[in-house]
Amino acid sequence: MYKIITKRQLNPDVYLFEIEAEAISKKVQPGQFIILRVDDFGERVPLTIADHNETKGTVTIIVQAIGSSTIKLSKLNEGDCITDIVGPLGKPTEFEGAKRVCVVGGGVGTAIAYPSAKYLFNHEIKVDMIAGFRNTEMIILEDEMQAIATNCKIMTDDGSNGNKGFVTDALKQMMEEVDYDLVIAIGPIPMMRAICDCTLTKQIKTIVSLNPIMIDGTGMCGGCRVTVDGKTKFACVDGPDFDGHLVDFTNLVERNKMYKEEEGHKCRLTKEAK
Repeated sequence: MYKIITKRQLNPDVYLFEIEAEAISKKVQPGQFIILRVDDFGERVPLTIADHNETKGTVTIIVQAIGSSTIKLSKLNEGDCITDIVGPLGKPTEFEGAKRVCVVGGGVGTAIAYPSAKYLFNHEIKVDMIAGFRNTEMIILEDEMQAIATNCKIMTDDGSNGNKGFVTDALKQMMEEVDYDLVIAIGPIPMMRAICDCTLTKQIKTIVSLNPIMIDGTGMCGGCRVTVDGKTKFACVDGPDFDGHLVDFTNLVERNKMYKEEEGHKCRLTKEAK
C-alpha cells in the first residue's frame, strides 16, 4: 500500500498527489513513469512522475480526472492509500549534448514536461518553457515553471491571461530569438505534431513523449505499439520518448481511438455511481 502524503487540486479537473514510494524515489529519472492501481479492482493506469523527493521517499504525480480510474483516484485524500504502484518504467529522457533547450507543454502534458525542464535547470543548462492552456482557470504549475525557466511563456486559447494563441505561435517567435539545439514537446497529439512541423524547418532535434494505450508496461501486451521511422516500437520499453520527426502521428491517432466508445461508457458509469 502507498500512502498519499499530499493532495492538491491544481484546476477543476487536475490533481497533484505526493505519495510514499521510497524505492521508486531513489531510482526515478526525468521522463519515466509508474503504473498504479487505485484498488484491487482497478485498471492499470500509467502516469508520468512529475517530481520526486529522495529524502522524503516520495514521488509526485499529476492526474487529470477524465476516465473512470482517474476519477476514482481523484476522490482519494491525504492519508488514504493506493493499492499498487510499479516503477520507474520506461527510458529516461536523453539530454546529452544539449546546451539550450525549449520545453513545451500542452494542458496536463505540462506536468510531464516540467520534470525535464527542472532537471535541465538543476544541471545548469539553460531552459525556456512554453505552456498552453484553454484559459487562465486551467493553468497549472505556473510558479514552478517561472522559477526554473530563463524565459517562460504561457499561452491561452482565449487570451484570458493576456497571451492569446497557441504554443506554436510562441515557439516560432522564440526560435527567431534563440538558437535551440533541442526542443521537448509533451501534450495532445495534434500539438506535438504541430511543434515537430515547426522545428523541422530549422532542423532542431525534437523529442516527444507518447501516450498510447498501455497495459502491462513491460512490452509484453503490445498495446502501446507506435510506428517510428517506419518500425514498430513499444512506448513502455522503447520510450515513452521518441524523435518527433520520425513518429507516424496518423497511426498514433488511429490507435488511440480504438477504445474510445468503451472508455466513454465506463466513465459515464463511474460518474453516475458517484
